[in-house]
Amino acid sequence: MRHEGGCHCGALRFTFDSDKPLAPRACQCGFCRRHGARTVTDPEGFATLDLGAATIRYCFGSGVTEFLICGRCGVYVGAMAPIDGRGFVTLNLNAFDDPRHDLVAEPVSYQGESAEARAARRRARWTSVRA
Repeated sequence: MRHEGGCHCGALRFTFDSDKPLAPRACQCGFCRRHGARTVTDPEGFATLDLGAATIRYCFGSGVTEFLICGRCGVYVGAMAPIDGRGFVTLNLNAFDDPRHDLVAEPVSYQGESAEARAARRRARWTSVRA
């Protein structure tokens, strides 16, 4: 199934191809809580990103992951990290064209996770970015 989404003003767009049911997670870090993010991934799926000049690539913590925010309307659409020379992404369900407000996000915490464990988790769970 193809899901489409983007920021409020349309400057950032994405597609998410997945055959799995959407299972949102609610990261408990300060950034995600402040944005009310409900993120989804599928390691067997693919994402295509159309990130224009308005894209802000905000980094914090280890500085490896880019949190993708629209510089015009302020919507957080997802996070992207390079792993083994490939891009992996988690997408904010709230930025989907159909945000499925009926789906409740499972709270998760990654606090204290080592860099190696973080990369392994993302490699196993996040979605590959299609070029």
